[in-house]
Amino acid sequence: MKKLLLSAVTFTALAVAPALAADLPRKAPPPAAPPPPPPITWTGCYIGANIGGIFGRFDANFNDFEAGSNRRSGFTGGGQIGCDYQFAGSGWVIGIRDMFNGTTLSRDRTFFDGVNFVDVHTRLNWFDTLTGRLGYAWTPNWLLYGQGGVAWTRASADLTVNNFDFGSVGRTRTGWTAGGGVEWMFARGWSAFLEGNYMDFGDNDHTIFDPLHVTCPVGGCNFSTHAKAATVLVGVNYRFGWGKAPY
Repeated sequence: MKKLLLSAVTFTALAVAPALAADLPRKAPPPAAPPPPPPITWTGCYIGANIGGIFGRFDANFNDFEAGSNRRSGFTGGGQIGCDYQFAGSGWVIGIRDMFNGTTLSRDRTFFDGVNFVDVHTRLNWFDTLTGRLGYAWTPNWLLYGQGGVAWTRASADLTVNNFDFGSVGRTRTGWTAGGGVEWMFARGWSAFLEGNYMDFGDNDHTIFDPLHVTCPVGGCNFSTHAKAATVLVGVNYRFGWGKAPY
């Protein structure tokens, strides 16, 4: 009888044990690892601002008399907008950018051509550059680049000959530009750059007239200029990704 009772108790315990075990609290599984951050890429469009120095040279000639070079320096600042594309699996980056800046370049010059006293006040009001660029990211967030393209500027000169005011001569000029720099992506969507550029706007000829024909003959006098400029700029860009986070 005792053996029969012991067998019944053992059988009951074995039957109930799995059900009791199912009711016990279980340890939660470890949390899943976070996804890896998106890879750094220079692909995307951006908008930004810049400031720096500008160094200009204004060569002038009056009636084929070389008045010499008018060198000056000033401040420049403005904004830029552009887009870049980085080739997959590569550090090579291509892009296009437009930059528009105002300048403080201005200077007065007086010279004597053997007959006339000539006063010239020159100004470089603004410049606009449209450039393509080619760069290489030697680390994911550092980009070294060169660039070149077309440049426009508004250059003007106020001319006085023998105290006769001929007014202002000037126009929007077209030239070329080339330069390069380095850019650092320092935070998600943000980059900073340091660059230098050279711009050449070529020769620009003007014919000026003296109504009394005291200084200039009936056909007028020739006044020609050649404008050049170089810039050193620092700036910051905010980048918009093309379906990917840029950092």
